[in-house]
This record gives sequence, structure tokens and C-alpha cells, in this order.
Amino acid sequence: MHPHVTQFRPPGPAAHRPYRLLIVEDEKRLALSLAKGLMAEGYAVDVVHDGLAGLHQASAESYDLVVLDIMLPGMNGYRVCGALRAAGDEVPILMLTAKDGEYDEAEGLDTGADDYLTKPFSYVVLVARVKALLRRRGRTAPPVLRVGALAIDQGARRVERDGAEVTLTTKEFAVLEQLAVRAGEVVSKAEILEHVWDFAYEGDVNIIEVYVSALRRKLGAGHIVTVRGAGYRLVAGG
Repeated sequence: MHPHVTQFRPPGPAAHRPYRLLIVEDEKRLALSLAKGLMAEGYAVDVVHDGLAGLHQASAESYDLVVLDIMLPGMNGYRVCGALRAAGDEVPILMLTAKDGEYDEAEGLDTGADDYLTKPFSYVVLVARVKALLRRRGRTAPPVLRVGALAIDQGARRVERDGAEVTLTTKEFAVLEQLAVRAGEVVSKAEILEHVWDFAYEGDVNIIEVYVSALRRKLGAGHIVTVRGAGYRLVAGG
């Protein structure tokens, strides 16, 4: 393993081997946020911050997906992607670039990337792209999270309560999913905001209350408990 790799592993024993993701991103705050969020989704995540380390790590270890920034020190993302493909490595690659940057989507895909995401992006969109690429690779579909009478299908983005479908907006589903992957734990407003809204979002953190209120109306008030001064907890009662 490269000496500059930072590892993030989901807590607790896994029923099966988690997906292994590699993030190659030199914006350390963004890389850390992505890694923590993806770890909370159940993925095992390694992080490096320059292109040469990314190429070394992706070549040395077996990953299910690589999230690869284009503008990297040492070696840019296009060259990393091209080198991996030239070596016969078919790992799915999701490329990231700054909006209106000098590089374009066509060039990224021509280099062999599987998908392309422009910054700034929302965490919800990134996770959706990651899950789609992993499904395309043919491994097990994302799990259905069950909390009491609720069933949250992460792949289909569908929610049922006592077997009946509940229609949620994209943001409502994302807030519920973040609570569900940590069911029984207290999740702060700041954590929800970081995972569901754009990383550059600077609005009122109390927007979370609006979505929690909507979820309580649709799912039943007893499922989401407010822990005053700390955040929210998803529980089985309802």
C-alpha cells in the first residue's frame, strides 16, 4: 500500500465483503467529506491526494470503483485513467472536474472513464452515479434497509411503509436514506447537510427541519426522533 493512503472502513462486522472504492482527489476537505459519507453508506474507502499515488494504489490493489479528479498534482486524471486502461485495468472510473475547466467531458470519456461529474455537485448525485456504476459492473444490488415498518430500497430509491409505497421527493429520500444507513444513531443537521446538499451550500442549516417535518407527515411522526441539540434518530416505532 502506498504510504500516503488514508483508509476509511465501515464500522461493525460486514455480512459480505464491502465494495472497495479509491478516491484520488487533491482537495483534502472534499476528499475527506466524500470518504466519510461513502463509508457511512457501507463502502470501504481509500484516499490519496495526487495522481502518481493514485495510479500506484489503483495498480497495486483491487478496487470496485475509482473516483478520480482530473486536476491533480504529479499526474493529471486523464493520464492516470489512460495508464490504467493501457494496462488492461477495467475498474469503473468516475471522473471529477471543475465547472468550466479547461478539460471537457468528451476527452475524459475518450480516455476510458465510465462517467463524468462536474464540480460543484451534490452528494446525492455522486452516490447515485457510484451505485449505478457498481450495478453496471454486475455485483450485488444495493441493500434494502429495514427499520421497523419501513423498507428503504437504495437501488430503486423506493420507500414502503407496511408494504405500501410512500412517494418521496429526491431530497426527502436522501435525508431518509442518510438516517436509515445509521438507524438508531443520532445524525446531526450538519452531517445531513453535508451528505444531501451541495458541498458549497452555505444556506440555513434549519432547512433540514423542513424535510424532517415532511418525512414525519408521510411516514408517521414516531419514526424520526429529535434529539435536542444533537440531531435526529431513525427508530422502528411509528
